[in-house]
Amino acid sequence: MSEQIQIFDKEIERMADETLPETQPLVQVFGVGTLTAVTFVLTVGDKHRFSHSRDVGSYLGLRPRRDQSGNHDPQLGITKAGNKYLRNLLVECANHILGPFGRDSVLRRWGLHLIARGGKNARKKALVAVARKLAVLLHKLWVTQEPYSPFYGQVAA
Repeated sequence: MSEQIQIFDKEIERMADETLPETQPLVQVFGVGTLTAVTFVLTVGDKHRFSHSRDVGSYLGLRPRRDQSGNHDPQLGITKAGNKYLRNLLVECANHILGPFGRDSVLRRWGLHLIARGGKNARKKALVAVARKLAVLLHKLWVTQEPYSPFYGQVAA
């Protein structure tokens, strides 16, 4: 079984290199593998589909549902619209980024800050928030084809 998994992993990497070279900037993000990058590109389809990268999170169902009426605005779960498989992959990537083996980055620090705020479901909410932010980051990297900088926008110390 492990040998078959390795064969399929190599096949996915070969496919990404040959037919989807635009996935290379996406794989630079630590925690994002070739499978996630390929699935992201194939699911979104056209990188110019969204005028703003932040719209990708809503497209994938990684935003809170709304049920407002009068003064009543409850905190609800995510909408779960869009591709379930890609959403699961992004949450697993977020789990890796926030886990014990995650490399230091602005995204990791932000997620750990959300967890530290506490609350009953702080880790779950942080995972979804990091997954949403990761989707936005992946779309931005895909559109611009720039190299990934884990500390983008911060002054080096």
